[in-house]
Amino acid sequence: MLAASSASADTIVLKNGRRIVASNVTEDGDHITYETPAGQMSIPKSIVERIDRDNLGYSSAAGASSVPPISVAAVDPARGYEDVARLTVHDNAIDFGYIAQLEGSARSGGATAVEKLAASHYAAAQFLVSKGDTDAAIDHYRQALSFAPDNLGLLLNLSALYLRESQFTTALEPLEHARRLTPDSSPGAADIAKLTGWAYYGANKMDRAVEEWTRAERLHPDPEVEHALEKAERDKSEEESYREGETAHFALKYNGSATPDLAQGILHALEDDFRDLESQLDYTPPEQIGVILYTEQSFADITRAPSWAGAINDGRIRIPVQGLTSVTPELAHVLKHELTHSFIGQKSHGRAPTWLQEGVAQYMEGRRSSASAGALLDAANQGAVPTLGMLEGSWLALPGNSASMAYAWSLAAVESIIQAGGVSDISHLLDHIAAAPSTEDALRDTLHENYADLQQQTITYLRHEDVR
Repeated sequence: MLAASSASADTIVLKNGRRIVASNVTEDGDHITYETPAGQMSIPKSIVERIDRDNLGYSSAAGASSVPPISVAAVDPARGYEDVARLTVHDNAIDFGYIAQLEGSARSGGATAVEKLAASHYAAAQFLVSKGDTDAAIDHYRQALSFAPDNLGLLLNLSALYLRESQFTTALEPLEHARRLTPDSSPGAADIAKLTGWAYYGANKMDRAVEEWTRAERLHPDPEVEHALEKAERDKSEEESYREGETAHFALKYNGSATPDLAQGILHALEDDFRDLESQLDYTPPEQIGVILYTEQSFADITRAPSWAGAINDGRIRIPVQGLTSVTPELAHVLKHELTHSFIGQKSHGRAPTWLQEGVAQYMEGRRSSASAGALLDAANQGAVPTLGMLEGSWLALPGNSASMAYAWSLAAVESIIQAGGVSDISHLLDHIAAAPSTEDALRDTLHENYADLQQQTITYLRHEDVR
C-alpha cells in the first residue's frame, strides 16, 4: 500500500501476545478478517484477545506515513476459476508452461479462452503480491490486459498496485480507461472515483482529488472516502493562496509569511537528504514528494497534531516554519527526519510499524543513544520500557513523557540492528515488512530473531553505550 493518507490502522492483539497491525478489520461470525498487502486474511476469533481500534487522524506520531484504504472490484474470473488458479500456482510456484498454453488458446480467439487466461494471470499476480513481488505482479496484470483490455477488475487491481508502489500518475492510465468503460450508474464507478482520488492526492493535486472523492461520495457514500475528502478539502482551502516551488523530487507549497529564500534553502537541503537516503535505504521514491510550510497556527489547525509533534508526514511533509528565514541546524534535522518517513513509508508499502519508522528517522537525522543509555537501562531494569510490539501502532495519544520513552527506546532498537548488521539490514527488513503477515514475521525472516530477542539485543547494545 502507499503512504499518502491519514487513514487509521487497527491492531489485533492475539492471546499469545502477538500483535497484527492491519486495515479494514471486521468480525465475521467465528473469524476476524483483515487486509494486508498479500490480500485479505482471516483468523479464528477464539485466538484473539482484543482489537485496538485506531480512530486518530494520523496513524503514528510526528512522521509515520499511513496506508490509504484501497479497495478494488474483484476480477470476474472465468467459470471454473478455482481449477485455473490451482493449475497456475502449485507447489509454491507459478506454472509458466500452463500460462503459455492458455495464451496460445487465447490468440486463436474465443471469449472463454481469454477469460481463462485473464484468470490465470490474476492468480499469478495474487501469488506474487503475497510474496512481496509487486513489480512481477504488475507485469502479469499488464499481460492479461493485452488480451482483455476492457476487464474492469484487472484495470482496478493494476491501478491499486501502482498506488501501493506510489506510482500515482502511472495509476491514472488504467483508471482513466476504466472510467471510459463505466457509466456512473454502474457498480464499479464509485471504486474508480475513489482510487482516482488517491492517485491525484498522492500526486499533490488537491483540486482533482476533491473532485473525484466528491463524485465517489455521490455515487456511493463511504466513511473512508468521507474522511479523505474532509482532509483534502482542508488542505485545498488552506493552500489556495500559498506560493509554490519544485525540484526534481519535491513539490513545495508555502505560506506567504515564509520567505522565498527559506523555501529555496529547504528544497536544496531536501535534495541533499534525498540522495543520501536513496543510497542508504536502496530505494528511490518514484514521484515528487509534497512539502507544505505552515505558520504555527495553520500547522495546528490543519494537522491537528499533539503539542509535542514538531512536524507531520502523512505522505506529505508538513512543517511549521514561522519566524525562520534560513535552514537552521534544528530545521535541517527535522527535514531529514521527515523525509526518512517518506522513504520508509513507500518502501514498506505503508506497513512499517511506528517504532521502526521513528527509530530509523532519528538515526538518519543524526541522533544516537549514548547520552540516554544509562536512563534506558535503569528503566529496563525496572521493567518500565515498552515492548516493541506495544509500539507498533499510533503514538499520537501518548502523553509527552511516554512519547519520549517510545522515541528513545525505538532509536536504541534500530541502533542495535545497525550495529549488528549495518544499515543494509534495515533496508532488507523494510522489504520483508512490505509483504510479511506481521513485523515480527519479517524480523524472523530477515534477522532471524523475534521481538523478545531484539529487546534483549537492545539492552546488550545499551550496556556498551552506557557512558555513566
